[in-house]
Amino acid sequence: QVQLVESGGGLVQAGGSLRLSCVASGRTLSTYIVAWFCQAPGKEREFVATIDKTGGRTYYADSVKGRFTISRDNAKNTVFLQMNGLKPEDTAVYYCAADPSYYGISAHEYHYWGQGTQVTVSS
Repeated sequence: QVQLVESGGGLVQAGGSLRLSCVASGRTLSTYIVAWFCQAPGKEREFVATIDKTGGRTYYADSVKGRFTISRDNAKNTVFLQMNGLKPEDTAVYYCAADPSYYGISAHEYHYWGQGTQVTVSS
């Protein structure tokens, strides 16, 4: 079983950037597909981006395409989410999730979750 811990959230002005990290322990992260999701108050958890085990394939929600980049460093057991051009509507708690076999956008299919990190974008 893998444990996930997110970090890197914070308060930033619109147009700014943040880099989120998701560090794994317990099992090597290279055996997992990893995704980022976000959840704003009163809303359902939404898919942001996903990356396959090697980092060779990625997929993004339309709302972040061209602004966010997901990447991974398996040697460091870490997945990143580089967030540029942040907008107030990006404000949410961001979670990383992992699964040994599922590559997709459905939150229900990912077995392992971190505790989340808050991202707040001011206008």
